[in-house]
Amino acid sequence: MTLAGRHADAHASLVRRASVPARKPRAAAELADRLGPGPFALVMLFASPEADLPRLGEQAAQMFAGARIVGCTTAGEISGAGYDEDSIVAVALPASHFGAETLTIPDLSRLEPRDLTTAVVRAREALTHDHPAFAHEFAMLLVDGLSVKEDELTSALAAGLGPMPLLGGSAGDGTRFRQTLVMDGNRLLRNAAVLTFVRSFCPIRIFNLDHLVPTARRMVVTLAEPRRRIVRRINDEPAAQEYARLLGKDPRQLTPFNFAAHPLAVRMGSRHHVRAVQQVAENGDLVFFSAIDEGVVLTLAEPQDLAAHLERELDRLGDPARPAAILAFDCVLRRLEAQEKQLTGRVSDILRRHGVTGFSTYGEQFGAMHVNHTMTGIAFYPPGTALPEEE
Repeated sequence: MTLAGRHADAHASLVRRASVPARKPRAAAELADRLGPGPFALVMLFASPEADLPRLGEQAAQMFAGARIVGCTTAGEISGAGYDEDSIVAVALPASHFGAETLTIPDLSRLEPRDLTTAVVRAREALTHDHPAFAHEFAMLLVDGLSVKEDELTSALAAGLGPMPLLGGSAGDGTRFRQTLVMDGNRLLRNAAVLTFVRSFCPIRIFNLDHLVPTARRMVVTLAEPRRRIVRRINDEPAAQEYARLLGKDPRQLTPFNFAAHPLAVRMGSRHHVRAVQQVAENGDLVFFSAIDEGVVLTLAEPQDLAAHLERELDRLGDPARPAAILAFDCVLRRLEAQEKQLTGRVSDILRRHGVTGFSTYGEQFGAMHVNHTMTGIAFYPPGTALPEEE
């Protein structure tokens, strides 16, 4: 093997990745074999809803004894093949370069911000005490994607996290929107979240990207049910009907592909953030993936070339050094757009070449915000890599 090849293998071992078909009887055992020897500080499992999740959790607890195990169901996976379906993807962080602590939030309907802040601070302090030599840190949030609580939760977590960067994704269920689950060890939970704190010997970069450009077309939410993320009227017209009119389409023919191709955004400061439509209710209401309220001005956005934009942004993460691995939480609407525009193969090739692993989400967590239609993630670099100060 050449010297360059040995270096590549060494870097690849910093973050281990593997995948197996979702219906494999001994999925955890095969993943453990492909990941290679531990010990691991953290093992993440992103699983198709088609997987036998109770068995996966039980087997994983046996195969990865001593490691923190977290995971969730997905709206599609990102594996070594790029965009993947009906699979289980594992990402493992070796204990030689990482330390991890987890905090489970078991009931999102009963959030107590003060108690949550205290628990977050204690978990951070414990991890810092156990791994003082690991200088880099981040928090990863996996949350039930049908809980309708992501916005409230990320806001509540901000006080306890302080300068620790937060990223993550909302669990998915394909495009069925029936049941989304998070995993904490061998426990499967609904209406819950798992917050993982990680300290790393490897330099890291947190990123959040989208390929959308706001247009001059705007509309106002005139009747909504914020608690359920439902918009009933836009511009004082039935919501789906008015949205379809602005697109020049029949409201009876609106599909997730339309929502992906014509997203709605809200301006916050100098940047627009997507408020993505999840589905049209039978009565013509629009159900959103994230927070919405009456009086909100929505701007229609148009996508740039998804594949070209992704290539540019991932290339940027390779300056000044190529990441050893990239963990990504990618909105399901980006996957749907790639399918609609026949870009799946091209996007998969880009993801594969840049070493991206993760899953398609019902929303992404970035800092104190729950966002949509983005790819949010973290790039891991070999120890000693000097990253720009602003990163």
